[in-house]
Amino acid sequence: MMLALATPALVTVPAYAQTSKSAACEGVALTGADCGSATAQSSVDSLVATVVNILSIIVGIAAVIMIIVGGFKYVASGGDANKVSSAKSTLIYAIVGLLIAVLAQFIVHFVLDNVGV
Repeated sequence: MMLALATPALVTVPAYAQTSKSAACEGVALTGADCGSATAQSSVDSLVATVVNILSIIVGIAAVIMIIVGGFKYVASGGDANKVSSAKSTLIYAIVGLLIAVLAQFIVHFVLDNVGV
C-alpha cells in the first residue's frame, strides 16, 4: 500500500526554464516596462477606432435618413424651382457627409495601422 502511494513521487516531471519577463516581451517584439508601452498604445488605438466606428455609424444613419428626406422633398416639390433646389442641396450635403464619414474611417485605420510604436 505504501509503495502505491510513494510511486507518484518518484515520477519525473519535466523542468521548464525560467525566463525573465523582458526576455518574454522581446520574444513577442514588445518593449517597455512590463511590456506596457505597446499594450497602452494598443488600448488607445482601440479606443480611437471604437469612437470613430460609433461616430461613423451615427453619421451614416443620419446621411441615409437625409438622403431619404431629400428624395421625398424632390418628389414633393411639384416643379417649384426653390423646392427642387432645396431638395438637391439636401441630397448633395447628405452624400458629401457620407463620403466624409467613409474617408474618416479609411484615414483613421490607415494611421492606426501605420504608426507602429
